Amino acid sequence: MSRRGPFALCFLLLGSCQWTSPTSAPAVPDAGLPPVASVPAAAPVPEPLPPCRARGSSPLSAALDYLDSGKYPEALSCAAQASALEPDSAAAHSARGEALAALQRTAEAQVAYARALAIDPGQPDALLGAAHLYAVQLPSSREYDELGALYAERGLSQADVAPELLPRFALVASMALNDLGQAAEALERAQLVLAREPDNREAAYERALALFELCRFSEARAAFGTLLKDPQRGAHAHYHLGLLMERQGKWKQAQEHFDKARALSPEDFPAPPTPTEAEFRDEVARAVSALPEDMRKDLTGVPVRAEELPAEEDLLSGEPPLSPAILGLFRGPPLGEPCDGSETPCRSVALYRLNLARAVRTREELREQIKVTLLHEVGHLRGEDDQELAARGLE
Repeated sequence: MSRRGPFALCFLLLGSCQWTSPTSAPAVPDAGLPPVASVPAAAPVPEPLPPCRARGSSPLSAALDYLDSGKYPEALSCAAQASALEPDSAAAHSARGEALAALQRTAEAQVAYARALAIDPGQPDALLGAAHLYAVQLPSSREYDELGALYAERGLSQADVAPELLPRFALVASMALNDLGQAAEALERAQLVLAREPDNREAAYERALALFELCRFSEARAAFGTLLKDPQRGAHAHYHLGLLMERQGKWKQAQEHFDKARALSPEDFPAPPTPTEAEFRDEVARAVSALPEDMRKDLTGVPVRAEELPAEEDLLSGEPPLSPAILGLFRGPPLGEPCDGSETPCRSVALYRLNLARAVRTREELREQIKVTLLHEVGHLRGEDDQELAARGLE
């Protein structure tokens, strides 16, 4: 699934949702015989690398040439030889990391990049490769996105970074920052890329996404409109235009965009398990009833409302704005702090039916996501901030 699929919302908005599959029943040993201890399966023995064919060049130069030409097995052979001959060469370990990443050997690539950056924390190829590995190639998680952003920002801050690398660092930074919900910073990085490469479609997409997240809806609509015919980003452009039409109450046009997104990328945009308004209210009520007693007590006098979508005034109530894709919202001051009279009632919780349905694939997952979202908002009610909630897996 693309890193830009809607189901990344579960991670972006509410922390990592870990689904546990049922375990099978343990085997029963034969009567009268002691149980046989299980033996861990041996790790697969890696295939030995062929000799490096440097063709008169140094192994490192040959590795870089092979990387440029997309010959990754050959690049790995030469990079391995280069790093063996020069174990303190950050460039050699970086080249090895790039080849491993291209061959989907990501765990080994992580080690290679870590070694390169331990030798030289400013090595530009290692910074760029590690940033891309964590922010783009590996499955999305807050930890990986934070590492990707850190490496990309470090690359941008290098005084002697090659000019041609600046847009590449800025693009990966924009991707990571968008995934982390730091849309204002992501927009700056995307615009930096577009100032140098006006036709960069990846940067154009990151810019459009950041504008959407910043609630600059008319600009986002125009930006996504330029991407509708893009073969890689057209589905996501249609999806976000559907969200924008939906916010305007243009339900038919919104559904047309959602249908086009689904036709172009059915894996990323399956039909959401959207409950009716009545069903959703029942699910929310059940989730509240299932809370621990102390949490239900804290919610006394705090209505938990089932709503369709976040209202614009709620999204724009702070700086930076809240994401239009938020799954829930706590309104008012935490318990123990006085109300200022601007809210009636003083405190309330909202859970958003359409956004929650799009963050999951099944009704069972929807029920779990409602529970997680409710726990997140109760955390705010009790005075926890987003960082504290993220540390508890309730981002």
